Amino acid sequence: MNWNEYFLKIAETVSTRATCKRLKVGSVIVKDKQIISTGYNGSPSGTSHCTDIGCLIINNSCQRTIHAETNAIIQAAKHGVNINGSSIYVTHQPCLNCLKHILNAGINRIYFTHLYGSIGMTENLQEIGIKTKNIDPQDTGDYVVYYF
Repeated sequence: MNWNEYFLKIAETVSTRATCKRLKVGSVIVKDKQIISTGYNGSPSGTSHCTDIGCLIINNSCQRTIHAETNAIIQAAKHGVNINGSSIYVTHQPCLNCLKHILNAGINRIYFTHLYGSIGMTENLQEIGIKTKNIDPQDTGDYVVYYF
């Protein structure tokens, strides 16, 4: 198993902790082949989870949940961990808001395995200078990387 496959499998495991009933997403931030933070989608600490009281859906999106990518960035910040120049491995394609958080955090590569409702996003990314590449590792199927 290569490093990308390894970290994507760990992101899948992290996703099992997610408390969103609609979709379980996990993320792993890695620098120099070392895991420095993880995150999964769920409610803010100390608040009720979707699995307990249901989702708060507005415009087809759960407002109760913090996305996995953002949670991983927040965890790194909370513990004073520098993520500038790191990579993030995510089970699903980041939404536009998460992509903005990832860019501003200094993460320069995003690996993911599942597309998620962002039709036309690749063209938009290329317009702002983000390159995309489909990768087909042997044994695990396709995944995509964004790099800057």
